[in-house]
Amino acid sequence: MTPVSDPSSFSSLSKCATKHLNLIYHVDFDRHVLKGKVALTVEVLEDKFSSLTLDSKDLKIFKVSANGQAAQFALGTKHKFKGSPLEITLPFELSRGQHVIVEIEYETSPSATALQWLTPKQTAGKKHPYLFSQCQATHCRTMVPCQDTPSVKHTYYAQVSVPRELVALMSALRDGQEPDPSDSSRVIYRFRQPVSVTSSFFFFLKSCFFKMLEIGPRSRVWSEKECVDEAAFEFSETETMLKTAESLAGPYVWSQYDVLVLPPSFPYGGMENPCLTFVTPTVLAGDRSLAGVIAHEISHSWTGNLVTNRTWEHFWLNEGHTVYIERMIARCMESEQLRQFKGIGGWKELQESVKQFGANNVLTNLVPNMHEVDTDEAFSLVPYEKGFALLYHLEELMGGPEVFMGFVKSYIQLFAYGSVTTEEWKNYLFTYFKDKVDILNKVDWNGWMHTPGMPPVKPQYDTTMADACTALCQRWVKAKEEDLASFTEADVKKLNSPQLIEFMALLLQEEPFLLSHVKKMQEVYQLNSVKNAEVRFRWLRICVKAHWEEAVPLALKMATEQGRMKFTRPLFKEVYNFSKYSDEAVKTFKEHRGALHPVTAMLVAKDLKIDG
Repeated sequence: MTPVSDPSSFSSLSKCATKHLNLIYHVDFDRHVLKGKVALTVEVLEDKFSSLTLDSKDLKIFKVSANGQAAQFALGTKHKFKGSPLEITLPFELSRGQHVIVEIEYETSPSATALQWLTPKQTAGKKHPYLFSQCQATHCRTMVPCQDTPSVKHTYYAQVSVPRELVALMSALRDGQEPDPSDSSRVIYRFRQPVSVTSSFFFFLKSCFFKMLEIGPRSRVWSEKECVDEAAFEFSETETMLKTAESLAGPYVWSQYDVLVLPPSFPYGGMENPCLTFVTPTVLAGDRSLAGVIAHEISHSWTGNLVTNRTWEHFWLNEGHTVYIERMIARCMESEQLRQFKGIGGWKELQESVKQFGANNVLTNLVPNMHEVDTDEAFSLVPYEKGFALLYHLEELMGGPEVFMGFVKSYIQLFAYGSVTTEEWKNYLFTYFKDKVDILNKVDWNGWMHTPGMPPVKPQYDTTMADACTALCQRWVKAKEEDLASFTEADVKKLNSPQLIEFMALLLQEEPFLLSHVKKMQEVYQLNSVKNAEVRFRWLRICVKAHWEEAVPLALKMATEQGRMKFTRPLFKEVYNFSKYSDEAVKTFKEHRGALHPVTAMLVAKDLKIDG
């Protein structure tokens, strides 16, 4: 194994490794804090071991002990985004191979970036408060002192005390509940996670009246009762996707696969918490057209959760492989043409990401240097789509999808339950395809891995499904005023939901359209009434780019009624770039900032040049 050094962590990775966490949480909705007690079972990796460092951020540490004996501790100098190292001195010395249980009593901060506390009015039910956590990439340290790095994996057991009218869920198997013996108005929920996970996927959530519906033999959907039926319909193919993924990648080891629909402020499309996938309500399109989010999160059960990037510099190993498996699921359940079509759309999204960062920005490298880089600011679609493009390129060189999926499955089996670097992945690629090393040696590895901008090779995808989208886009691009009468509702009726999204994406890549053209699109296609969020956010961007003033309030409404960064950031930026409405964008953001997730709010503030 490559020696561990993680630029995003303070913890003692070469000296010791956490093997198990035992957590006790008391959730205080009045003060917006978690009162916690954690016992870390730590394996010693060196002789004469007498101290360790853990990651922490904005935690109040009350007491530390080691094997029941009081231990000295101190918080180091606070870093601008990594937090403060928690330095612990043991009252004894240990040798390599021994274990120690380090117990810490602490409390989180009301401003902990892993946690979002919602008032009752911010929920669908409007009656009870809501709390959810989002730890990726380096926010777990605001919830619990730990080795907050994907290079360390551990099992855990947890007990969570909440008001009895609420329900607690975690990324683990449920292990019963009981009245809180210290407070009759509360209940304790218990959870166990017997498969080792990283701190990034160590999430928990509690909320008001959750309703649960079975959607398969090992799957349930959870949400506020107002949208549970819609969610159950949207994700009804979950078991089929799980079985398809198992046929591709091997057995599903996590036992349960549940889906939790979060409130609109959740900043991502989905999050692959083991046993309990989080999804945004923006995927509830009413026609299963956005259920691909679930295929992506299911795929993470193998690449991300079972095999994990060793540090965030190797994040593409999680996301590139997950997109590859997700699209293989689409191939098996639908068609190879659909997989090719998704590849075309992904390339377009990669182009937009590279354009946003700048083609010379090192954060567009597949393997970026993360020294003194905030992982939140580095987040983009580059590791997803540049990673997929590399894997698809290798698939073509090595002999096709069946051949290359054989490698991916073998890679998962070899590195299961561990973490991996790009170098280790590449070495195994050369070992697996030992009879094709001459072809692999011709790959421009430096161009793919360590060079900013677009990849050195553009994949040649089958354009069958994309041709209709391209043709319609070009009709609009070339249309003169006198041609506008030729467009009819039938133009888009021929397109399915993925094709309509692609059509919008193509329009968005063109120079801003004349206002007359955009108004005609609305007149004939009625795009303002489309529910599909992927279509709607692209359409509103097209309108604002064309300086259609009536679209500005609609764009700001979508930017604030949900908080998915994929939608919220571009919509705010688009309105901000419409100079007449720059101040309106800033004013609207400031009014709604408190309802956005802390990470979303921080990044939108930067986009709008607020807070310096």
